[in-house]
Amino acid sequence: MNKKYIKSPMNYIGGKYKLLPQLLPLFPENIGTFVDLFAGGCNVGINIEAKKVICNDKEQAIINLYNECKKHSSEVMLEILDKTIKKYELSKTNQEGYLKLRNDYNSGNRSWYMFYALLTHSFNNQFRFNSKGEFNMSFGKNRSSFNPTLRRHFIAFVNILKQKNIVFTNKDYKKLTIGKLKEGDFVYCDPPYLITTATYNEQGGWTEKDEKELLYMLDYLDIHKVKFALSNVLIHKGKENKILQEWSNKYKVHKMDYNYANCNYQSKIKNKDSTIEVLITNY
Repeated sequence: MNKKYIKSPMNYIGGKYKLLPQLLPLFPENIGTFVDLFAGGCNVGINIEAKKVICNDKEQAIINLYNECKKHSSEVMLEILDKTIKKYELSKTNQEGYLKLRNDYNSGNRSWYMFYALLTHSFNNQFRFNSKGEFNMSFGKNRSSFNPTLRRHFIAFVNILKQKNIVFTNKDYKKLTIGKLKEGDFVYCDPPYLITTATYNEQGGWTEKDEKELLYMLDYLDIHKVKFALSNVLIHKGKENKILQEWSNKYKVHKMDYNYANCNYQSKIKNKDSTIEVLITNY
């Protein structure tokens, strides 16, 4: 990557950091209001150039974290985080401390620092909530900690937020007032993928009905001359998203050269392990 991008302080499943050099040049120039419907790790929102940025996600814990990052200096936040890590004696090997923190978090102290301390010591630095809303990601034994690299990412992220006209919202994307958007504004969406199994989509969290509703909304934006870009996969491990495939015929499809399985990218559709990831735009 020639350009220096800010990396999310979270290891978010499907995070777009590695794709930024391909994605951002495909986005429009001179964006008025940029809206990210499924902000996730915020890799796109934090790096976009726009007059105003709106990052939305239905997961309250991460939006709460981002809003706290906006309010406080990195020094203040690190002090609170370090105290929490010290209190629970968190490390790569102390599973007992991690489980105590997780239990305390699930018992009602849903603070940003409890959440982030869990995140930095969980398996693969990821989070997951069960149907009761309890954090249930396992301990990242011998792997996960708030290491110097994560600390640097956290500081850079918090500091750059202070320079951005950015708003974080915690809503179902369908409740956002997209009707107020106009020509010159831009909507990006990176929804759960219908044909992949990520932790956010393990229990059928994203259905064909959800897929069709989102595509209908993007058609609405197109009719009203609002530019959009949709990240998704057309094919994954032999499965094909036929709904998306058919819908994409009326728009422009850009193939992304990246595979989340961390193996060599295969463009051959016949390969049963191949993933065809795309950016679909109406411009």
